Amino acid sequence: MKKHFLLLFVLCWLAFSSHSQNTFNLGDKVVNLGLGLGSTLYTGSYYASRVPPVSASFEVGVKDELFDEKSSLGVGGYLGYTGAKWENQGWGWNYSSIIVGGRAALHYQLIDNLDSYTGLMLGYNVVSSKSFGSNGSWGNYSAVGSGITYSWFLGGRYYFTDNVAGLLELGYGVSYLNIGVAFKL
Repeated sequence: MKKHFLLLFVLCWLAFSSHSQNTFNLGDKVVNLGLGLGSTLYTGSYYASRVPPVSASFEVGVKDELFDEKSSLGVGGYLGYTGAKWENQGWGWNYSSIIVGGRAALHYQLIDNLDSYTGLMLGYNVVSSKSFGSNGSWGNYSAVGSGITYSWFLGGRYYFTDNVAGLLELGYGVSYLNIGVAFKL
């Protein structure tokens, strides 16, 4: 058992300490396209998804070697969309949300071909709704809640070629988990 642990430790150390060319550098431009799993905006017992969360973001490398040779900084924009239906006894609202924002991400090269990063997004959530059915004695209530939004995210892009990567991102933009593809321009 000790030999297996030692072998695993040595392999991990070699993987993380090997010198490799960074996958995200000063001047790089990357477009991310994602499909979200688990909406952060419309959850609860009366919500049903109408449109799954989708997102697109663009990022430019603005600084290399932020704190060592494997780190870099990127900034860019974010656009996300999702829609949901809230219904109770035949009446309710159809919602749609568009999040527009700016992002900054700290990238750190852990292993070859993997661009790992974490960052923050600040944006605006534009919410629209349309009621349907008869709400009976409940009266007329507003169902719109546009406003400023923010998100922390943690992600990775694994490059299969020099310009195409698979994308996995955790956070709370329009969804908790984004799976998609990234293109380096």
